[in-house]
Amino acid sequence: MGDAHADINKHIKAYIGVFVTLAILTVVTVAASRVDFTHWGNITIALLIACVKASLVAAIFMHLRWEKAPWIWWVLALAAVFFIFLMALPVLSVNDHPPGVKIGTWG
Repeated sequence: MGDAHADINKHIKAYIGVFVTLAILTVVTVAASRVDFTHWGNITIALLIACVKASLVAAIFMHLRWEKAPWIWWVLALAAVFFIFLMALPVLSVNDHPPGVKIGTWG
């Protein structure tokens, strides 16, 4: 019975640590949004912070840190590849427009 409580306390400490880290990273995200790092710099910093936060949630709250089944890691890697592909699509299609059409103008 004592071992079960020790294990729960260990997980609770991890949950609280991740919560505090996520709260701090949220403040860092808001602070970074107020600084001008150029357009692409702001996007890069925001995505890096979001990736760190998503990794913490997946590792601790979704228990991936303790996962031993290899197929779960393959599914996670496949999801990451698809995510990168879908994020790259708009970048790759930035010049796909008819000649004479101005991009970024309305009306």
